[in-house]
Amino acid sequence: MPGDCHYLEGNLQAQRRVDFTKKILKEIGLKENRIRMVNVSAAMGAKFAEIAKEFTEEIIELGPNPLRRIEIRD
Repeated sequence: MPGDCHYLEGNLQAQRRVDFTKKILKEIGLKENRIRMVNVSAAMGAKFAEIAKEFTEEIIELGPNPLRRIEIRD
């Protein structure tokens, strides 16, 4: 469905931004699969839920941002 957006080219622009963000993540030492774009229509609610569940599981498996500073409080 890329290019099939009623906002003309909105999803194509979004995909370019996601691809750019993946490059940045890789450059700073994070796994690029921390971001994903999937094209689904409004009629694909079940498919969206399935994709969201899978992505959530993948993100949990990756764990927290390893670059984030951990603050220890007394």
